[in-house]
Amino acid sequence: MNTFDLIVNFFKQGGAFLYPIAAVFVIGLVVAVERFIYLTRVSAGNRRLWNQLSPLLAEGNFRKAMDVAGKTDSALSTIMRYGLSRVATAQRRDDIEKAMEESLIEVIPRLEKRTHYLSTLANIGMLMGLLGTVIGLIN
Repeated sequence: MNTFDLIVNFFKQGGAFLYPIAAVFVIGLVVAVERFIYLTRVSAGNRRLWNQLSPLLAEGNFRKAMDVAGKTDSALSTIMRYGLSRVATAQRRDDIEKAMEESLIEVIPRLEKRTHYLSTLANIGMLMGLLGTVIGLIN
């Protein structure tokens, strides 16, 4: 008996609730893979940008750093633009930090998009499995 036959027999014995559970699993897997790919790409872009910005910030060349950060649309560039725009007018370091924290309001929703679906789908799958178990026991 090969693996495919085992899976088909498992679905036949599992009853009607196994198909919606499998659909929930596939939807969750698609969301998880999409988020993984997006976050990996964002992480690589942030690393590349940081490698460019780090020497400029160490030299104190904030104008050039602002130009480099303005050329990309990564999460780190958004945060750095908020901070670097306040370097000239800031009285204290806290002002720059607060500006960078304000930029997180814009960045975090992009990074966390669709991740709340994963917990919802996990709960739906678990409850459907429980319902299928109860229905199976009643039968």
